[in-house]
Amino acid sequence: MPAALVIGARNLGYAVIERLLADGWSVAGGARSAETLERVRAAGADALEVDVTDQASVLAALREVADRHGRVDLVVNAASPYGGGRSGPFGGGPLAEAEPSGFEDWSAMPVRGAFAFLSASARFLLDQGGEATVVQVTGGSTRRGMPGRGLWAAGAFGVRALTQAAALELREQRIHVALLIVDAVIDRSDGEDAGSADPASLADAVAYLAAQSPRAMTHELQVTPALDRWVP
Repeated sequence: MPAALVIGARNLGYAVIERLLADGWSVAGGARSAETLERVRAAGADALEVDVTDQASVLAALREVADRHGRVDLVVNAASPYGGGRSGPFGGGPLAEAEPSGFEDWSAMPVRGAFAFLSASARFLLDQGGEATVVQVTGGSTRRGMPGRGLWAAGAFGVRALTQAAALELREQRIHVALLIVDAVIDRSDGEDAGSADPASLADAVAYLAAQSPRAMTHELQVTPALDRWVP
């Protein structure tokens, strides 16, 4: 039975956990809040306290999953990159008005989280002997800069660069590293709005990446709802 660690188990990560459990995986959900961890347990998954911005915390979680299930086949980072709060206007605001605190919150914080996640996952999976999938989730700002959101895009571009580097460094060990770009507002209301993405469909995308053959791997997958205004 394959085993997975899904960090960021509150929203999108919880949908991924549900999908993997339905597919017969052994799953551990990582989060920081007691409420989220209790929900993970109720779903039938292992619950682990994990701080995705801390390499040691991610490594400890991976080792615990391996101790319980023999190995780790899939690692997903679906955690929000912004922690408890962000300063200033949404996206960081116009560059002429931006403060250093805005750069730290909107640019540096997501890169720091992706670095800790990807570095710890690479270290663990290389020691394991490879043969696994790593999925880093990010938003649409990974693909474009926009007025008033340059700081946000800078952080997202950094996440993309780190993920690409990890993919190139690890592919010879058959460690499949993929960036899942959710270019959408995520709707958690169980509605049918084709202008937003629902978590279950995004979880399908993670399952698709995890099931790929080494002979045809997707390293970057962008998901956009049909009625969203897509901008290249």
